Amino acid sequence: MENKDLIQKSIDTVRVLSADAVQKANSGHPGTPMALAPLGHVLWADTMHYNPKNPDWPNRDRFVLSCGHACMLQYSFLYLTGYGISLDDIKNFRQLHSITAGHPEYGLTPGIEVTTGPLGQGFANGVGMAIAQQYMAARYNKPDFNLFDYKIYAICSDGDIMEGVTAEAASLAGHLGLGNMIYFYDSNSITIEGDTDLAFDEDVSKRFEAYGWHVQNLPDINDLDALSEAIKNAQNETDRPSLIKVRSIIGYGSPNKHNSADAHGSPLGKDEVRLVKENFGFDRDKDFDVPAEVLGYYHTVAEKSAKNESDWNELYKKYKERHPDLAKEYETITSGKLPEGWEEKLPVFEAGEELATRKASGKTLNAIAEFLPQLIGGSADLAPSTDTNLEAYKSFSPKNREGRNFHFGIREHAMGAVLNGMVLSNYLIPYGATFLIFSDYMRPPLRLAAIMKVRTIMVFTHDSIGLGEDGTTHQPVEQLIGLRAVPNLTVIRPADANETAQAWRVAIKHTDGPVVIALTRQGIPIIDQKKYSGAQNLEKGAYILSDSEGEPQIILIATGSEVHLILEAQEELKKSNIQARVVSMPSWNLFDKQDDTYKEEVFPKNIRKRLAVEAGSPVGWMKYTTDDGDVIGINRFGESAPGEEVMKEFGFTVENVVKRAKALLSLKV
Repeated sequence: MENKDLIQKSIDTVRVLSADAVQKANSGHPGTPMALAPLGHVLWADTMHYNPKNPDWPNRDRFVLSCGHACMLQYSFLYLTGYGISLDDIKNFRQLHSITAGHPEYGLTPGIEVTTGPLGQGFANGVGMAIAQQYMAARYNKPDFNLFDYKIYAICSDGDIMEGVTAEAASLAGHLGLGNMIYFYDSNSITIEGDTDLAFDEDVSKRFEAYGWHVQNLPDINDLDALSEAIKNAQNETDRPSLIKVRSIIGYGSPNKHNSADAHGSPLGKDEVRLVKENFGFDRDKDFDVPAEVLGYYHTVAEKSAKNESDWNELYKKYKERHPDLAKEYETITSGKLPEGWEEKLPVFEAGEELATRKASGKTLNAIAEFLPQLIGGSADLAPSTDTNLEAYKSFSPKNREGRNFHFGIREHAMGAVLNGMVLSNYLIPYGATFLIFSDYMRPPLRLAAIMKVRTIMVFTHDSIGLGEDGTTHQPVEQLIGLRAVPNLTVIRPADANETAQAWRVAIKHTDGPVVIALTRQGIPIIDQKKYSGAQNLEKGAYILSDSEGEPQIILIATGSEVHLILEAQEELKKSNIQARVVSMPSWNLFDKQDDTYKEEVFPKNIRKRLAVEAGSPVGWMKYTTDDGDVIGINRFGESAPGEEVMKEFGFTVENVVKRAKALLSLKV
């Protein structure tokens, strides 16, 4: 078989394999993998540097399938090139406990760089990956040692291009001049409802040119030479991200369903799959037919690509000899370890003054940044308000790739997705900041970070009605409970400056999912560490901050700015001979992970009278207050007024806490 014929047979194998897998699952998206098989071939056979035997090789090129519904394209090439995916895994596409899920999942399938599916997320994740490469190259690359020069290749669809997060991320990438991004826009003009002109007819190429991208247009995805030339042009364009618009025919090879919405999100049907096989010269009655020469061909190209890692390893050995300190730092960080002694740099705040926890967070960040070079981040145009600027460092920009302060612009959605891409470098600990109310703009990337269990850190300030005059539009009410409901997401709302410092300690050491730190705008008292239990107990999620002198009659529970209220209420109740225990509960998520012995120690089953106080929705608190308890919370939107007045209006006062506690105890108020 001539090489040209073998290449065509290889491409058609991917098409048939995709159609078979979707048909067997009776679910999925066959049309796009069939259309994109030529592009997949050029990427895996001729373009990308990768090693199937070591999917985590640090300088591998990253591939992102933003249109995750087309995952049979990716699964097919991962299988054919020798990653840890078998033909049986392909046959079990979309089945229970299979590693070939309905959309690509990071950590589940070897070779998958990021979990995609919600359209536009992968597009923005790739921007974060590109930023990570640029930062690492600026820090570690030296003359004659180009350690990190990998590129980010991504495929996005019409649907990706329509999503708002794509616009945000594309604008940011163009501004930053991320020339290590090469994206392919699959313009097949088909969505689930029909032709894209139902709702979409813009000139995407001109739009991306306006963003500052290098744009090329290819009329036929089946022209392999044109694809290869376009990729080389993009690789040579190092000052701008590249978009290669390719025209494809969805369901290519299907006689009756090509170029139609029928090929998008449903199996082709058994009879149509047989016709597809006939069309490509395969046995119509043989399912999952992978010719031996095709499998051998892709294994050979993968082995050639793997040589890039061997060359890199030799380069790194010499690098270690020439730059031992940088090599040691890099190896420490990538091993998952943290530099020794960094926790000793966490500030300790003295009682006697009031300090907003957002300001305490800023002081903490600046105290530890020097010792954690992998800690970088910024805000969605709110650094002065969220106190997240690293004062000793410059900004990441087209002229300074070593900058550690990021300016995401007013692009909260993209910020979250870009942070996810940054953390997937397995090197960086990135953080992003905005107001808690705007976490609503970030739910998709927060949820995906939780699914992937990656360590992104979100700093959400202005965390309650206590922010004051900005009023209902900016005062969060339902956000905390909404975030707490996300599996694998750890939410921490510290009570004062010292708990805030400890929240950062926990967040940086946490490796099992994203962390949210919710902080106040208003100043709140710093709790006396000598008089009350230490803030280091924050890591347990809830702890006895101040116990009663005798057996507690009631347990007062609070988070954040309301903790000082229950401390004062404890003193007032003591005057009425009421014994109250005060529990600071900065994180439900962390507390729920403690053993039953500790939980019983904090919340004894025999103490049923419990009062929770939080300036947010009361939903969920009954889990900890029990049926005999009560919650002082908020069931409606706030008001525009000075923060102290708003807090008083909603009952967040010492007097009301005492009143509600006595009512629980059925005592005369």
